[in-house]
Amino acid sequence: MKSIFIAFDQAYYDQILSVLRGNNVRGYTSWQEVQGKGSRTGEPHLGTHAWPTLNSAMITVVEDDRVENILNDLKALDLTSEMMGLRAFVWNVEDMI
Repeated sequence: MKSIFIAFDQAYYDQILSVLRGNNVRGYTSWQEVQGKGSRTGEPHLGTHAWPTLNSAMITVVEDDRVENILNDLKALDLTSEMMGLRAFVWNVEDMI
């Protein structure tokens, strides 16, 4: 099993859910308002006067064989507007109950 943590501009929320549904992912946890700044490109999302936008974040746990398709779909979404910001990180899940 793998966990996929996704940090993204709030405007992508519905599209992220669509990517998960399209890959038959039912379970996830999301955080609606998170702050952040990318390490490579894009603008900060800090919820301040100078940087008013915010991010959201989501995490899901999926079977290993689903990861590649999900990442490909997320990458395609990111390419539609790279300045908005979308990053996904994959971690091994050692155990769960």
